[in-house]
Amino acid sequence: MTTEGQVHLVGAGPGDPELLTLRAHRLLSEADVIVYDRLVSPEIMALIPAATRRISVGKATSHHTMPQEAINRLLVDLARQGLNVVRLKGGDPLIFGRGSEEAEALRDAGIAHDYVPGITAAQGAASTTGVPLTHRGLATGVRYVTGHRAADAALDLDWDGLARPDTTLVIYMGAATMAAIAAELIRRGRPADLPAMAVASATTPREARVVSTLSQVAEEAAGLEAPVLFIVGEVVSLCVAQPLPELLTDLPMVANA
Repeated sequence: MTTEGQVHLVGAGPGDPELLTLRAHRLLSEADVIVYDRLVSPEIMALIPAATRRISVGKATSHHTMPQEAINRLLVDLARQGLNVVRLKGGDPLIFGRGSEEAEALRDAGIAHDYVPGITAAQGAASTTGVPLTHRGLATGVRYVTGHRAADAALDLDWDGLARPDTTLVIYMGAATMAAIAAELIRRGRPADLPAMAVASATTPREARVVSTLSQVAEEAAGLEAPVLFIVGEVVSLCVAQPLPELLTDLPMVANA
C-alpha cells in the first residue's frame, strides 16, 4: 500500500537565491516534485536538481495556467501518490500567496503539510532601494494591500486607514489599478506630491525602479515588467539605492539528511 506523502508550502522569497531560508533550500533538494508559480525567479529555479519533476501552475492577470481549485486537487493527488511535494511560491506563502487556501484543501483531505516562510517582496525592495518601511518621525506603521481583486472586482479597501499620514502603504499586484488607488488616496487627503516608488523584480539582476510622486507613479511605471511593487509614503524620500548583490546561480544544494 502506498504511504501518503506530504506537501511543503514554501516561500521562494523575492528572487535572490541567497535570501532563501536554509529550510527552503534543503526542501528543494529533497522534493520528488516541485509545483511552482510564475513569479519564482529563474535563479531560484536553477537550484532545483535537474532530475526533479517540475509542474508550472503560474498565473498572470486574466490568464491562469491552472485555476486555484485545480491546483488544490493537484497537490492532494500528488501527496496521495506518496510523493514529497514542494509547493513553491514567490515571496511568502501567507502574504497574498493563497497558501492558506491550499493548506485548507490539504487539511480537508487529511494530507500532512507545513509552511516555510519566505522574505516578502516589500522587505526585498526595502533592502535594495534603501527605503525603510517604517522610520521614526515619518512612518509608525506599514500596510500591505493587494491592488488586485478576484474576477476583476472593484477595490474595496480601508481608504481612510490607508490615507493616514504616518503609514507606509505597500501595494502588491497593483500595476493595473495604481492610478485609481492614487486618485482615491489624493481624494482622501494625501498630497499629490507624496513620494512614491515602483520596484520591478526586486533583488534580482532585472530589478528596475521608478521614484516619483503619488499622482505620477502609475504613469511613469507603466513600462516596468511584472512583478511590480508600489511603495507610497514619506519614507520613499529616503531612497538611497543599494548595490545589488552578486547573485549566485551555482549555490551547492544542501545535502539530504
